[in-house]
Amino acid sequence: MFDLIELLTHWHAGRSQRQLSESLGIDRKTIAKYLAPAIAESLTPGGEPVTEPEWAAHIGRWFPEVADPGLRATTWPGIEVHRDRIRDWLKAEVSAATVAQRLRDDYGVAASESSVRRWISANLSEEATREKVTVARGSVPAGSEAQIDYGRLGMWFDPVSGRRVTVWAFVMVLAHSRHLFVQPVLKMHQSSWCASHVAAFEFFGGVPARLVPDNLKTGVTRPDLYDPKINKAYAELGAHYGCLIDPARANKPKDKPRVERPMQYIRDSFWRGREFTSLEQMQAAALVWCREVAGARNSRALDGEQPGFVFSTVEQHALLPLPHSDFQLAVWSTGKVAADCHVKVGKALYSVPWRLMGQQVHARTCGDLVQIVHDGDVVATHVTHHRGRATDFEHYPPEKIAFTMRNPTWCRRVAAEVGPACTQVIAEFMEVNAIHRLRSAQGVLALLKTVGHDRLEAACARAITVGDPSYRTVKGILAAGTELDGIIESAAPQAAAHLRGPQAFDTTTGEIA
Repeated sequence: MFDLIELLTHWHAGRSQRQLSESLGIDRKTIAKYLAPAIAESLTPGGEPVTEPEWAAHIGRWFPEVADPGLRATTWPGIEVHRDRIRDWLKAEVSAATVAQRLRDDYGVAASESSVRRWISANLSEEATREKVTVARGSVPAGSEAQIDYGRLGMWFDPVSGRRVTVWAFVMVLAHSRHLFVQPVLKMHQSSWCASHVAAFEFFGGVPARLVPDNLKTGVTRPDLYDPKINKAYAELGAHYGCLIDPARANKPKDKPRVERPMQYIRDSFWRGREFTSLEQMQAAALVWCREVAGARNSRALDGEQPGFVFSTVEQHALLPLPHSDFQLAVWSTGKVAADCHVKVGKALYSVPWRLMGQQVHARTCGDLVQIVHDGDVVATHVTHHRGRATDFEHYPPEKIAFTMRNPTWCRRVAAEVGPACTQVIAEFMEVNAIHRLRSAQGVLALLKTVGHDRLEAACARAITVGDPSYRTVKGILAAGTELDGIIESAAPQAAAHLRGPQAFDTTTGEIA
């Protein structure tokens, strides 16, 4: 109470906020907070003198909790009602500020944040302190664990794109030796995530037995304390290198402190104040920095030893060996099979067996191949396309693609199997405007289902003989059963024309002679 009166008295006497801060040892923001009500009520330095009781009255209106020490008798009983609830919140690591906000919003408790903090300190100090206690993990066996995360380095002018972009650092830390691998990247997608792991394993010359990544979508599809769902591409990487992937709990940075703490050090020591002309140069410089700077620093956690020295003498030999074959990086995606039996992968469409229409499938893109997977089985394989469609007509019901599949080539092939007459009929259809006469050819060949090869061949021969090798003629011959009879006239006989020569006309009179 006295401090506030002293503060206001000195301010009213004309001292600046900077002078008040220096003489009273109070932060300038705090000074501004307590001076704000006086300024709002038009009290100005150098005005009418204000006595100490008058200042006390002002303070009582402006800051009742400060002015009335007995105010806790009013607010604390309202907080006390929720003791058990507050204890549970503290056990769940809810902050005092959030406790105060929940009490106000959900239960109508008229208590400020500072009142709630004082109540917690006085009544639940053990619970509040207990939840803040951390237990040191102690030493981690060599080669047993690596912690992985992304951290933001800063902005960089990319000469390739001509614009400023955000640069991120992929960081892997070996838990035993604290040896670092840092790789600057511009994107944090699935391919970049897996490629950085491969580069880290090459850098260390081996593989840690257990990987502890953050719950990023690039690594973990569904975070869960007991049964996290690992991204398919990341799971393939773990299986290839023979290591266990054990994600940290969501929003629990203390689960991977060895990779969380060095982020500020990486930004300060490697990134800030340096110029890079390309991403490749940046990544090469990061490798040198990891070996010669970060690896050579004296670490208090290692009792003054250097991470690089501990790594080379102890941990490197405990890592799992690198596989003999290279890891084939695959990109996985999920899509729904549309009514046209295609699923979108990237910017292209790929056909899928029609029975999977409307279902979710996974697509695995690796090199030049795209594999469509459903329930663990590969149901379709296509050559990778950047755009457009890749269609296998075997994926459609036969009756849906009859017209599409029975093209001119198909018609010629089937006609050749029937015989030379059928081949000639189909050839005449295909000679001019083949696409427009395709249905006629398909119609003739469709008659095979009901009459067989011999009758169709005979009917085509009869149609050629009568000079009308059309679909209607062939069908009519078969319907009449006359394909093996004598030659049928193609049309009814007509009366002969009655013609006369020029001598029958009188050219002078125009009359018939």
